[in-house]
Amino acid sequence: MTTHLKAVVFDWAGTVVDFGSLAPVGAFVQLFARHGVPISEAEARAPMGLPKRDHIIAIAQMPAVAARWRTSQGEAFSEEHADRLYSEFGPMSALAAAQHADLVPGTLPMLASLKERGLRFGSNTGYSRAIMRDVAALAARQGFRPACMVCADDVPSSRPSPMAMYRCFLELNVWPASSVVKVDDTVPGLQEGRHAGCWTVGVLASGNEVGLSLAAWQGMDEIAQGTRVKQAATALMQAAPDYLVNTVADLPSVLDAIEQRVARGDKPGS
Repeated sequence: MTTHLKAVVFDWAGTVVDFGSLAPVGAFVQLFARHGVPISEAEARAPMGLPKRDHIIAIAQMPAVAARWRTSQGEAFSEEHADRLYSEFGPMSALAAAQHADLVPGTLPMLASLKERGLRFGSNTGYSRAIMRDVAALAARQGFRPACMVCADDVPSSRPSPMAMYRCFLELNVWPASSVVKVDDTVPGLQEGRHAGCWTVGVLASGNEVGLSLAAWQGMDEIAQGTRVKQAATALMQAAPDYLVNTVADLPSVLDAIEQRVARGDKPGS
């Protein structure tokens, strides 16, 4: 049983479901292609973790994509375009997310470990609640049933602001913020945890920065895996996470380390 920590808040895609965070990438690529604007997977992944409307705008504002958009559409990308693409993105993303809702291996044993420690767990996401409806149901059938699920459209300002974390605190009935651990595979998701005052743990191998399916990841040798993980770690260090893990299966040992640090008087970010 933990003494100082009280709860863990998980991101969804790339953290506990959808190894490689494949669903949103495919949906963004397809969305822009519909409008005659090809984008690469790397361009689609770059703003990952933001609320999806903000993500669309961030892609469109990349200089190369902005130039392609102007060539294709004959005008600069605007707020009206953002609204139109976001309305199209919802159904596309919901379908893609439901097709990539398998739990990351090791998630259920890790959750059992949380229960043994007396820790509650909740979740938040950059997806809208409409997109998450089927994903949450599919995850629940596999055994992932967080005590709360805060979606991007549940708060006035989502990632990287801390508002979704604040709502998680309320729904989990936990405080102070330093008794909560945020686990995420993206810079904005880790930043929201940092801004809220939580301990933060970045996820590497299953996350957006490595961006490989489970089969592709398992098919790589250890040297190639190590190279991809180092690249992902460099990217996530923009958010200054307290710890990095390959997948959530590695979380229990990190929780032990955090518990010991809190007992010594350490604070998140120290």
